[in-house]
Amino acid sequence: MIMKGRAFLFGNDIDTDAIIPARYLTTSDPQILKLHCMEDADPTFPAKVKPGDIIVAGKNFGCGSSREHAPIAIKAAGVSCVIAKSFARIFFRNSFNMGLPIFECGEAVEGIQAGDEIEIDPQSGIIHNITRGQKFTSRPIPEFMQTLVGDGGLIEHIRKRGGI
Repeated sequence: MIMKGRAFLFGNDIDTDAIIPARYLTTSDPQILKLHCMEDADPTFPAKVKPGDIIVAGKNFGCGSSREHAPIAIKAAGVSCVIAKSFARIFFRNSFNMGLPIFECGEAVEGIQAGDEIEIDPQSGIIHNITRGQKFTSRPIPEFMQTLVGDGGLIEHIRKRGGI
């Protein structure tokens, strides 16, 4: 499934408190979390993001606490994926467990500007900056992880296979 959307840029070391501030952790309702996604990093983000849009960030995206609320909020906000130079290890795992695809590609991060139209093929790992006519190569998402994402995350994947 090809992902396509506008790029929203964020810097290095965006922690889980910037993704979803701790003051909203009294709920795990995705419909509430999406209203506050990235608001401490960019207060206008929740109002501007549209389904399919893409977060592009520097190194160590998702650092800080291990809360699952962060990828839930990003996914609920309609973001199709995150491209970053690197991800915090626990955020990487939580993202796929929650059904949010992520891509590491420093060259793409350097070549993408805010508002650029981006298209990503998770099977090939090709990131196409349509606005600038550039293509970058990320590691493709393995087939099993694509299945997890397609099923909506680990719990839904297990549920669909009769495990819950």
